[in-house]
Amino acid sequence: MATDEGPVRVDSWIWSVRLVKTRALAAAACRAGHVQVNGDRVKPAHAVRPGDVVRLRQEGRERVVVVSRLVRKRVGAPVAAECYVDNSPPPPAREETAAAGVRDRGAGRPTKRERRDLERLRGGR
Repeated sequence: MATDEGPVRVDSWIWSVRLVKTRALAAAACRAGHVQVNGDRVKPAHAVRPGDVVRLRQEGRERVVVVSRLVRKRVGAPVAAECYVDNSPPPPAREETAAAGVRDRGAGRPTKRERRDLERLRGGR
């Protein structure tokens, strides 16, 4: 389960401690520049060691964790929580995150212009 012999790949570690759902997503986040170790953007094969600060940007939120234990294989949530110290800022309140393109109840069917505006607002075309 836990390994202390040698460093572990950063993509494997953030997947193992359940910060991302799949290892492919972890590697993609590294390649896209969304993962930093000790302030430097890293590639998926970068080695992490205990004491490293890992920053991960995902879904509009930044996670800041300090590596306390290395694991190579995916572990359960209680064990994963012991593998890092979470220093992330609290997520924004649900009221603060504006719902894009929400219509009032009973406003009726949107017109073609309103529908196109909604799609543009939501990031469509």
